[in-house]
Amino acid sequence: MKTILRSNDLTCPSCIAKIETTLLAMPGVTAAKVRFNSGRIEVEHDEKAADLEALRAAVRALGYETEESPL
Repeated sequence: MKTILRSNDLTCPSCIAKIETTLLAMPGVTAAKVRFNSGRIEVEHDEKAADLEALRAAVRALGYETEESPL
């Protein structure tokens, strides 16, 4: 499954690495790509292992708020 999140809290390129690394470490996540300029966070994942709320909670734990965005 592909989930698109959006965050307006990204302030520097190191934010990208922190979020991508955290998401990729989650069980069931196979890909994570963050686009700094748009705040778009694309996540490929197994919904049974990593649901939407788990993805959002992982990013929130890093200090970034997210909202779900349409594909």
